[in-house]
Amino acid sequence: MKINQLSPQDNKFLQIIDSIALVPKKLYYYGSLPQQRMPAVAIVGSRKPTTYGIEVTTQIAENLARRGIVIISGMALGVDSLAHKAALQVGGRTIAVQGNGLARLYPSSNRQLGEDIVTSGGAIISEYEPHAPPMKYRFLERNRLVSALSDAVLVTEAAARSGSLNTVMHALDQGKEVFVVPGNITSPMSAGCNALLKQGAHPATCAEDILEVIAPQLLRPQTQLALGDNPLQSTIIQLLQEGLRDGDELQQRSGVDATTFSTELTMMEINGLIRNLGANQWTVR
Repeated sequence: MKINQLSPQDNKFLQIIDSIALVPKKLYYYGSLPQQRMPAVAIVGSRKPTTYGIEVTTQIAENLARRGIVIISGMALGVDSLAHKAALQVGGRTIAVQGNGLARLYPSSNRQLGEDIVTSGGAIISEYEPHAPPMKYRFLERNRLVSALSDAVLVTEAAARSGSLNTVMHALDQGKEVFVVPGNITSPMSAGCNALLKQGAHPATCAEDILEVIAPQLLRPQTQLALGDNPLQSTIIQLLQEGLRDGDELQQRSGVDATTFSTELTMMEINGLIRNLGANQWTVR
């Protein structure tokens, strides 16, 4: 992939960062940057999200991307990667901001994700020279660009001392809207999110909560909820929409034997009606 460079002032999508502290004189990038300003949301959170964190990150990121929101994140493991992948899954646009030079994508395990972002029409950007190594202080510096490129920052799951709170700090300094997904009050992985809500962050339980503030023009009437191809599939979808996630519980409530249930679940996943969250946990796409 060819590393390009430009001044932020030469691109209308990037000009939003002009007002931040330490504006980079140039940015390096792979891929394609939007030529006009488009609504964008940064999604950040835990490097090791729980099943809940995986589900809410994927769900909200997909629904934002479907409405034309550019998804911004740092391509780190965990929530960052989930947000990028969710945008790609629905054909949306996503931009990753690296805390190192682009000669080597970081982390190396996400190289394929980086290539997918570029080939899908998105971009990977950095303010550092191409061979600059990843350093802790650079990732903290990078966070100000993640928030600066966005109209709002969404934290989907974060512990009390999560690094994603650094991005929130930059967002507040830059006058950005901060949204937080409420979490289980007994879960240490949600302590950071719940603390931000106490401090006045906007609660976000769906993409519409964010769109109402940053891009109300993109809101459209809700489409009809997905139905299955047969009565059993419709029953499973209804149970998922009621909040059930565990495969064993779904099978018991659906009233069919394990073999029939497993076969139907496989067909629903292949047809894109449901998603496997891992550990026999499921959700509607």
